Amino acid sequence: MPLITHRGATPQVHPDAYIAPNAVVCGDVHIGAETRVLFGAVVTAEDGRVTIGHRCVIMENALIRGRGIHPVEIGDNVLIGPHAHVNGATIGEECFLATGCSLFPGSRLAARVEVRINGVVHANTALPADATVPIAWVAVGDPAQVLSPDQHEKIWAIQRDLDFEGTVYGATDDTSFADVMAQQAQWYGRHRGDQVADERLR
Repeated sequence: MPLITHRGATPQVHPDAYIAPNAVVCGDVHIGAETRVLFGAVVTAEDGRVTIGHRCVIMENALIRGRGIHPVEIGDNVLIGPHAHVNGATIGEECFLATGCSLFPGSRLAARVEVRINGVVHANTALPADATVPIAWVAVGDPAQVLSPDQHEKIWAIQRDLDFEGTVYGATDDTSFADVMAQQAQWYGRHRGDQVADERLR
């Protein structure tokens, strides 16, 4: 169970939680009682924080990434499926996030939301309690509209005002991709100072 100290913060894992031997938990991460982080999953706080409640299951190869402006907050009794991508999102209790779904920074799910296989919740999008994003559909806007993937023009008409570039990369439409990548390389380069936490914390 690699617990990694990042930016001076070491994960805090409840004694009743389970972290698989090849999962990675990095930085300012707080994991509640009876939560299970399964094989190959990565939970990384980066320059922010990740808080996971009680009795959550983070399934194989899921990625949860916190951010300074958009920490991850996950309520109790949440399932995050295999290969799911949760980045800077707030997730209410009893949500179900299926295999391969993606939640982008600033997204907010109220209680009991279902995001089904390969569903997408765009940046700065808000879903109310008991909402459903069907298989491969896209939720976009605040309040969200839930649209089929063939409605690209309608999705884009809403998404372009949600400031994806600024929210995710701190960029503008005029920022070159080379400049974005220079910033990203510097940001992720902070991992060069990471340290495996003391064995006693495992």
